[in-house]
Amino acid sequence: MLDLFEGETPWQEVLAEDAMILRRYARDDAQWLFRHIMQVASLRPFQHRITPGGFRMSVAMTHCGSRGGYPESMPVTPVSLPAELKQFAVRAAGNAGFSGFLPDSCLMNRYAPGSKLTLHQDKDEKDLRQPIVSVSLGLPAVFQFGGFERSDALTRVLLEHGDVVVWGGRSRLRFHGIAPVKPGFHPLTGGYRYNMTFRCAG
Repeated sequence: MLDLFEGETPWQEVLAEDAMILRRYARDDAQWLFRHIMQVASLRPFQHRITPGGFRMSVAMTHCGSRGGYPESMPVTPVSLPAELKQFAVRAAGNAGFSGFLPDSCLMNRYAPGSKLTLHQDKDEKDLRQPIVSVSLGLPAVFQFGGFERSDALTRVLLEHGDVVVWGGRSRLRFHGIAPVKPGFHPLTGGYRYNMTFRCAG
């Protein structure tokens, strides 16, 4: 487990072309980031979306900021994207080589043990030139990063508390997902994994 090395300085790992893992980047900001998640959820509670095929998603979702291309099933209570969250995402994108990021939305996912996110592309946003900034908090999870077809080979990497993944450019439309989360306990998030995904939804 990477958390055995919790005291180490944050570092970077190349995941693919124009895709980077910023290990431990959010570790020191985790408490206030998590506080924002809870504040948004108090106004716009987490819910399990129903897929077009009629299946209930195992991951619970909420969001703040622009609704953009998000599904109509997402709650509509307006919750703005806090300035400090936006600034955090801009800094993270810059550290991964993406200057000029203009995030206007943050999708927040809650994973209980056994929850997963099947392979998908983030393609509902209006400006696909903008990167995705994804922050992991709480329980670890295996991130699956594929190619441009669902059947392409996957790279599987363990993401732990405070890790940030940034992808865009030539990797912007790669398929990606989360394998089923294993049971555990984290001092900040309890028995859950939380993920914040910043984007320019338009």
